[in-house]
Amino acid sequence: MIYTRYKPMPDLLARDSHAALPVEVDERLARAELRRQVGHLERELAALLGEAFGRVELEHRVAGIAAEPRLLDLGELERIRDELAERVGEARGTLRERARVETANHELLRRMLAAPSDFKWVQISRDDLGLPGCGHWHSRPRLGPLGMLMGWWRVKVSSGCPLAGRLAAVER
Repeated sequence: MIYTRYKPMPDLLARDSHAALPVEVDERLARAELRRQVGHLERELAALLGEAFGRVELEHRVAGIAAEPRLLDLGELERIRDELAERVGEARGTLRERARVETANHELLRRMLAAPSDFKWVQISRDDLGLPGCGHWHSRPRLGPLGMLMGWWRVKVSSGCPLAGRLAAVER
């Protein structure tokens, strides 16, 4: 075995500062990529807004950076992208939570239809199930107080909005 003595190389130890290193950045490519990402996030947010329409209210507005039109620098484009990504994440979470609630309400309605006496006076609306329009399912006694005393319960389905019939008659 040959042993050599380690000799530190002074040129490796004396390093230049990072500021002195020449770095070229192609801003056009960075801008194009950021605009592509912003466009993708805006389309995704629009799709989530369309999915949530009528069920859940989502924040969809994008605040302007400046009052006058101008070219945004890379930092501002990154900030817009990050804000949109955060808003998309919040929208997904809101829709996920709403879907969880609607699934639980569908299960409750299924159990309520199977055993109405176990869910006395429970009312589930179409809105609770994520369905359009008016109406609800209501567990109530058959034949009023006598049915309540006898334990005769049923689930009654409403015919919809009470004003819908009146508005249709007025339009004729």
